[in-house]
Amino acid sequence: MASAAEQLASNFSLKAFGKAEELKKRIWFTLGALLVYRLGTYIPMPGIEPQAFAAAFDQAAQGVVGLFNMFTGGAVERMAVFALGIMPYITASIIIQLMTTVSPKLEQLKKEGEAGRKVINQYTRYGTVFLAAIQAYGISVGLESSGTIVTDPGWFFRLTTVITLVGGTMFLMWLGEQITARGVGNGISLIIFAGIVAELPRALAQTLELGRQGAIGTGIILTIIILAIVVIAFIVFVERAQRRLLIQYPKRQVGNRMTQGESSHLPLKLNTAGVIPPIFASSLLLLPATLAGFSDGTEATGWITTLTALLGHGQPAYMLLYAAGIIFFAFFYTAIVFNPADTADNLRKHGGFIPGIRPGERTANYIDFVLTRITVAGAAYLTIVCLIPEFLISYSGVPFYFGGTSLLIVVSVTMDTVQQVQGHLLAHQYEGLVKKSKLRGKRR
Repeated sequence: MASAAEQLASNFSLKAFGKAEELKKRIWFTLGALLVYRLGTYIPMPGIEPQAFAAAFDQAAQGVVGLFNMFTGGAVERMAVFALGIMPYITASIIIQLMTTVSPKLEQLKKEGEAGRKVINQYTRYGTVFLAAIQAYGISVGLESSGTIVTDPGWFFRLTTVITLVGGTMFLMWLGEQITARGVGNGISLIIFAGIVAELPRALAQTLELGRQGAIGTGIILTIIILAIVVIAFIVFVERAQRRLLIQYPKRQVGNRMTQGESSHLPLKLNTAGVIPPIFASSLLLLPATLAGFSDGTEATGWITTLTALLGHGQPAYMLLYAAGIIFFAFFYTAIVFNPADTADNLRKHGGFIPGIRPGERTANYIDFVLTRITVAGAAYLTIVCLIPEFLISYSGVPFYFGGTSLLIVVSVTMDTVQQVQGHLLAHQYEGLVKKSKLRGKRR
């Protein structure tokens, strides 16, 4: 028999959505904030010669610059005030999460609840400013070294560049927090999502133009479209996959009455690490190509040139190292975000246990054993999804920018946002039921 929540979910309609005024306000606020973000990606940074920068960007677009340009919705290509995007905030968040595993002070803050979370968030903001300032200064020096991109090189240009780019990143961080608090979905994820989706029409137009010119065949284009649909369906299936561990709670006496023992489940996601492993692995592998691209082949040493040739798109070494990096970061990040010992300790404190497993250390070892096995499947899934575009590039030479990492981010964010919308509609329907029951009680 369906539960009450499932019955309410089956009754969702446009009429129910029209009555949810609070949800509509949140959606309009989210759309307005994303519109502000998209407008900011077209505001150019002062002191840049657009044509010269466009020529330099085309030479370095295959490196990590192209990856960041995809995440920022083309802001890097236009050298806009949001050129750094939200990536410094994400990097600072990952660094803080790494430090919580080695710093007893941060680990204690993590266990203090809401007060500790606010302190950790403040540390993350400080780290964002620091990382953004370093990256902005590096960008200003790199732009000046070209000789033709900057109209008036010097310390004034460096200072304005740092202030502009750091200010853009901090504004995006604030905008993401506002979306999370007053809108629908996770604000930071939605900003990245908006940047990737905004570049999708141009990527499709470039692919179709290549087909019209005869550079690629119609069969290859149809294969790409069908493969993208299959990959999206596969991502949705795996992202919803869980390994549920049965948790049993013993009988308890409440007053003079003995309550029956309850049972629930501990859900373990198949892909606990999310999209972090592909992002980290691709960033590391594209770094040599980026260095060689900016040096125009005149300043690159022999080992950088050789390494760039070995790590080019479609090369066997690139495929193997990319897969190894994804697998490594999948296990590494899963170990950071999920602690079996803490989970087992929380179960023991609340009287819960896994049937057939002794509470405490035995439970922690069992959870770690199960988590390790499903992480193997999750790492294999990430590797397959992310290597499919690389095989396409190697086989047909198609510049298929909307690849595995982009699909992972878009599908995951879409699923999370839809779940939050359903949660708001469910809460609205529950509020309506409570009001109706109160009115009936007063009439009686």
